Amino acid sequence: MTLRLRRRTLLAAGAASLLAACERAEAPSFDGGWVGAGVERGHAWRDARPGAAPTTIRRTAVAVIGAGIAGLAATRALRRAGVEDFRVFELEDQAGGNARGHSIAGIDCPLGAHYLPLPAPEAREVSEWLHELGLARSEHSRTVWDERHLCHAPQERLLVRDGDQGRWIDGLLPLVDPSASTLAALSRFSQAVRDAQRLGFSQPTLRSAWTQAHAALDAQTFSSWLDANGHADAALRWYLDYCCRDDFGAGSAQVSAWAGLHYFASRHGFHAPGESRDEPLDPVLTWPEGNAWLSRRLANGLGERLATGAVVERIAPSRHEIAIDVLDARSKERTRWIAHRAIVCVPLFVAARLIDAPPASLPEAARAMRYAPWLVSNLHVREPLAQRVGAPPAWDNVLHASAALGYVDARHQSLDPRPGATVLTHYWALGGDDASETAANRRVLLERPWRDWARAVLEDLAFAHPDLAAKTTRIDLMRYGHAMAIPVPGLRGHAALAALAQQGHASGERLHFAHADLSAQSSFEEAFTRGMLAGAAVSRVIARAA
Repeated sequence: MTLRLRRRTLLAAGAASLLAACERAEAPSFDGGWVGAGVERGHAWRDARPGAAPTTIRRTAVAVIGAGIAGLAATRALRRAGVEDFRVFELEDQAGGNARGHSIAGIDCPLGAHYLPLPAPEAREVSEWLHELGLARSEHSRTVWDERHLCHAPQERLLVRDGDQGRWIDGLLPLVDPSASTLAALSRFSQAVRDAQRLGFSQPTLRSAWTQAHAALDAQTFSSWLDANGHADAALRWYLDYCCRDDFGAGSAQVSAWAGLHYFASRHGFHAPGESRDEPLDPVLTWPEGNAWLSRRLANGLGERLATGAVVERIAPSRHEIAIDVLDARSKERTRWIAHRAIVCVPLFVAARLIDAPPASLPEAARAMRYAPWLVSNLHVREPLAQRVGAPPAWDNVLHASAALGYVDARHQSLDPRPGATVLTHYWALGGDDASETAANRRVLLERPWRDWARAVLEDLAFAHPDLAAKTTRIDLMRYGHAMAIPVPGLRGHAALAALAQQGHASGERLHFAHADLSAQSSFEEAFTRGMLAGAAVSRVIARAA
């Protein structure tokens, strides 16, 4: 059978029905499997706590729980302050969190986030680190970026349908001979973003203004706000929904209006066709392995202080110290670590399960969180694919009729002009448009075997590349049950998140929190800044006690 994958049919039938339809299709031949992380380790911890008593006791000045970007940034802050007595505990076998990498047939590719926008002035910790890495330098009071790491042109394209045919167009706005009404609608939304920018938005959000106007945006969904303000054009609404799924893992009917406007207002705005701008596209930094290029450099030099496969089972703060019980997933040995301070850099729903007698704001914040499931699939393609007419292959390739987010090409940044094998990284945000759809998609992601999902990915891309299945030799898939916080209405302004961000500043508080969850949305800048600030705060406490 032939299956045409469209967002409306996915939302109507659900991911399970889509996968069932793919089962009835002829099965292509390829190797592959789940990679990156197994749900078994986390679920075993969830279902079997508490464990046996630890047999060994060890000590450290600072314990960092979680080696995602926030945890790794916290270690950077500690080391910059001269604090070297710390230990980092990471559940998975690779540090990096949502910024981990993979390789197939010698070709590096991402398992999660695959780019970093050039940081805004408010992201000064990120900017300082990028300068240290040599990605940027200052010349005559301006920042000059190393062009080898900026995304090469062409940056993005969109496949639009015309009956049974398809055509690639430049950019991601679905505009083919747009009507005057569509152009006017885009201009109106552009003005709305400029108005929002005057309110004050920034990345990271902790350095943004928060007024009654922001709170009003945070109290409603983005789709409701668009409806109420007359932004009804179909092309515009498709694009805005795509942006929400791309950045937040869920559709515009689920994320808040604050988040939908933040996507544009915190960076370079929204530019309707014909409007002048300094650059043709928002520049981004990217690498074949995605943001793993960054996380690996953050982890450099940690050595034995970074313990992977370390299942933290319990965090027990007391007046004078903190006890952290850790299971080594490989040896099955349990160790109790005694620390003076701990920086908790895991999602809030995990932290709420770990900590004995947690601060009241933690379970309250955890209950308010909703997390988007994601599927990231890497397809090894042995030779170049046939292309439909229109814009040439780009770094980011999106299908207008798809429920997924398209793919990036791992070889796009290569300076080798010779065509050859490559890896396409396909992204599928499964948060959907409401909480029930989020939960249903998470169940399907967990329950269905990898080959079913791999075939669904091939079917998603079949219209763009009819020869893809025949040329694909391997598909490795990474599933995230709780990849990122969805900024649902009311979350950004939640008092419990603000309280957790201040945890550890009062006398006698030994726990600090650092995770992008505190910002109500996931990004490198948020996690890095939260980690750096927490690490710096702990370093100051240690310096005063010395």
